Amino acid sequence: MNVKYILLAAGALMALPMAAQETYQDTKLVENELNGTARYVGMGGAMEALGADISTMQTNPAGIGLFRKSQFTLSGGFVSQSDVHNPLRYQNAQIKIDGDATKASFDQVGFVWAMKNGHSSFLNFGFNYHKSRNFDQILTTANLLNKASLNKLSALKYNEGLSGNGSMAWNGVDDAYAQLIKPQDVSGKSLMDYYNGSMFLFGQCQYGYIGEYDFNISGNINDRIFLGVTFGIHDVNYRSNKYYTEDLEKVNNEDLQSNNWESLRIDGTGYDIKLGAIFRPIADSPFRIGLYVNTPVFYDLTQRSSLEVNLTQPQSNNRQSSTNGGAYDFKVYTPWKFGVSLGHTVGDYLALGATYEYSDYKHIDNRINEGSQYDPWTDSFYDDSSSDDEMNQDTKLNLKGVHTVKLGVEVKPVPAFAIRAGYNYVSPQFNKGAFRDGSIQSPGVGYATSADYTNWKATHRATLGIGYTISNFFLDAAYQYSATSGDFYPFMPYENKNNAEYNNVADATKVNFHRHQVLFTLGYKF
Repeated sequence: MNVKYILLAAGALMALPMAAQETYQDTKLVENELNGTARYVGMGGAMEALGADISTMQTNPAGIGLFRKSQFTLSGGFVSQSDVHNPLRYQNAQIKIDGDATKASFDQVGFVWAMKNGHSSFLNFGFNYHKSRNFDQILTTANLLNKASLNKLSALKYNEGLSGNGSMAWNGVDDAYAQLIKPQDVSGKSLMDYYNGSMFLFGQCQYGYIGEYDFNISGNINDRIFLGVTFGIHDVNYRSNKYYTEDLEKVNNEDLQSNNWESLRIDGTGYDIKLGAIFRPIADSPFRIGLYVNTPVFYDLTQRSSLEVNLTQPQSNNRQSSTNGGAYDFKVYTPWKFGVSLGHTVGDYLALGATYEYSDYKHIDNRINEGSQYDPWTDSFYDDSSSDDEMNQDTKLNLKGVHTVKLGVEVKPVPAFAIRAGYNYVSPQFNKGAFRDGSIQSPGVGYATSADYTNWKATHRATLGIGYTISNFFLDAAYQYSATSGDFYPFMPYENKNNAEYNNVADATKVNFHRHQVLFTLGYKF
């Protein structure tokens, strides 16, 4: 593939109203956080066998079948991120990202209508809204660069197209740099030059949420078998603002900097179906076993992004700018989720719960919209899509199965007062050596306006909670601490086996994400 073809292909990608998603963006849509009622959060979410909490509707819908009274709940609170370095100072440079480390959050509202239809059987209906993902995060980091830079990656990709040894995909970042560092004729070839970097600063403010609206029907048979189904609608509202700057080698004895600003948003909806069951294997024992399965969430989404790149010489106030961006529609189908849980109560003063969930992230299906298709049988049009095989192969190489373990306990020293505690472990989703591949021939890469990525590791959550009941009203409070660490990279690694001068590798930079949540639930039973 020659350079002319690469540039024409890049222009075509920016114009087409169809594309596919990208592996690292996918993970934002798949991972569910621990959120819901304060009782559910306080017990670490380990209630998929215990049931009788509105939040079980989002995982094991059979849990709603254990209600004996109708109920209404409303939940909200505050979310705060610690270890935020804003502004970030590194050597003689500084960046500041606009964003609040502490925000109020509306997290849940729902009801259950319990209907007795036999001596010991109920048919229950429920609705629940909860925030399944809170995107609020400020991430700032910095590190040295050893003769590597983002513009060098673009130049290497550009020049490789002339080598006859294959080609790497071209995206919005590469196109922006090609506008600034225009290729020059060298030995009859139009080669793109580059500037090595010495250090970088990075800042990102993410915000938004995924709101989930669940509609449930459930019931029980003789108080021994509980069955339920939930239909869910997912509303995606993701926003991100990024700033990335590099100190580059001097030009005419003057310092040179590269500054990138990206604004990105993803909007859309999805739907899924959840099926669940709870069994009491021993008639005279409260011990129960829960099983559930959640179908993929079938997302239909739109991404819009804009990018501005500047090359600046501060001493002479010389600046060159280029812009890029675009909008496209795409689909993502998340993987199936499977869960098994155990629950047991002792009298009316102790409840114990444990849950295990598994979802294989390798089987995320990135799909390319193919536009409206005509069905002659129904004389109507429908939107069709097909799997993006290149990106799905990238997903299989970079992601793996994720295991989630939830443990929870509730103790009531007196009938009206409860104390709760919980713990979650979520295994890493990225394989060792995973990277955001900006070279594969996929529309999801062609529309990219950034190159950074973070390989997040395991997540640990610890929770505490209390509850108080007076008459038909109850008030619950919970605290959740979530911690994860990761390795940040400003761009993908590029290594040339024949000439080390053309290597472009940035070392991993350690980053952390620590979040505190305080949650309150007001409920009424009737």
